[in-house]
Amino acid sequence: MKFVLVTKDADLVKSTEGAFQPDDELLIFDRWQDALEAGEDTDLMFVDLLATLEKPHKIAGYEKFAEGKMDHPKANLTPLVLIAAPDDYELDFMAGYPNFVFAHLRRPVTYKIFRRASTWV
Repeated sequence: MKFVLVTKDADLVKSTEGAFQPDDELLIFDRWQDALEAGEDTDLMFVDLLATLEKPHKIAGYEKFAEGKMDHPKANLTPLVLIAAPDDYELDFMAGYPNFVFAHLRRPVTYKIFRRASTWV
């Protein structure tokens, strides 16, 4: 299986250690644009909402990511697991797209959660 993670959070990256099977591939990107290019044969894409924001607390960056993913010829069919902002992180608003998010994970995301998520596909 091939998994992609988009994040700028070192703790989130650390929690993936050992969570996937030895023959699985996990690619980690800090820019969602790069992750979409890896999406052709990706089984599941994890995206940290905070990594998509261009300005703190402004959802417009996430919307740009969502539109980019939906329009992308390779990544548009890859199931998306969205990693939420922390509970105390304020956003100006949150937009939703029908059938866009396969799963939504609340923080903290642990090794155990990544391990479980790897079995969803």
